[in-house]
Amino acid sequence: MSRIRIILNWGASCGGCDVSILDVGRAILDLPESVEILYWPVALDFKRQDLENLPDGSVDVGIINGAVRTAEQEEEARIFRTKCKQIVAYGSCACFGGIPGLANQFTSEELLQRAYFEAPSNVNEEGTMPQPVSGQEGFSLTLPEFLPEVRSLEQVVPVDCYVPGCPPSNSTIMELLGALGSIAAGNAAKKVLASDKALCYDCPRGKTKEAKKAATLYRPHEIIAGSEHCLLEQGIVCLGFATRGGCGARCINVNMPCRGCYGWLPAMSDPGAEAMSAIASITGEWEDYLQPPKIMEVLEAVKDAVGIFYPFSLPSAIINRKRG
Repeated sequence: MSRIRIILNWGASCGGCDVSILDVGRAILDLPESVEILYWPVALDFKRQDLENLPDGSVDVGIINGAVRTAEQEEEARIFRTKCKQIVAYGSCACFGGIPGLANQFTSEELLQRAYFEAPSNVNEEGTMPQPVSGQEGFSLTLPEFLPEVRSLEQVVPVDCYVPGCPPSNSTIMELLGALGSIAAGNAAKKVLASDKALCYDCPRGKTKEAKKAATLYRPHEIIAGSEHCLLEQGIVCLGFATRGGCGARCINVNMPCRGCYGWLPAMSDPGAEAMSAIASITGEWEDYLQPPKIMEVLEAVKDAVGIFYPFSLPSAIINRKRG
């Protein structure tokens, strides 16, 4: 039986997704028996030319983690699509835009100004900015173009399978490894390797049949949450009700709220807006109707609405970036 030919790459990401693949333990040692890695520059000594030299359509599966921030990342995503029969978006950044996507709240100029001049830790009296550099024998390095917005992988090229998570859990990674053959053949059992039910179904905390209510909203560091009761009932914004299960409730198990890294439920069109509406509906003290000023008073406790309700999905939202 021939081995599955795969290539891997990263875009705008922290590197955690690449590390997560290596963290599955002994299973990684069994991969060479069934998989042939033709390109993985983060882990092995591959160069861009190695990718370009692969015949079009010759690769079974291409796995990309990270969002698309630069012109170089966009170009490489398109090359992957040409070389591969199937493309897998691996991790929240590739699937939805992820944490890098929060940069869409600002223009490119504002981001560069903050990074090189305004950040409190900067010492840049000369006003140095990144510039192309030249070396010996005419060598030059051209900096990749900084695109106006961060995009998810599917906003650049068609995607065949999604593996969400920041990073994906070991169980999700093992599911991916077990499904590589089916994915390569184009008949994977699931397009998204996550549950179609909300994380609340997997939540280890006590479940109540009563409607949830929270008189006040808190940030996680403002209150010591009880370990048995629903975080929402304690006034901590938890997005488990709007997020796919499959992660093993890792954050909730250490008393932290879900932030939505496994993506929104299938029926949702804009998870952040719908989650915001749901949170507003549970505030107050059991009133049948809350006046708008009261709603705004409670929601003012959410100091960073975009960061709370769109931490992984802003590029995929209906209103997905700052204009102008």
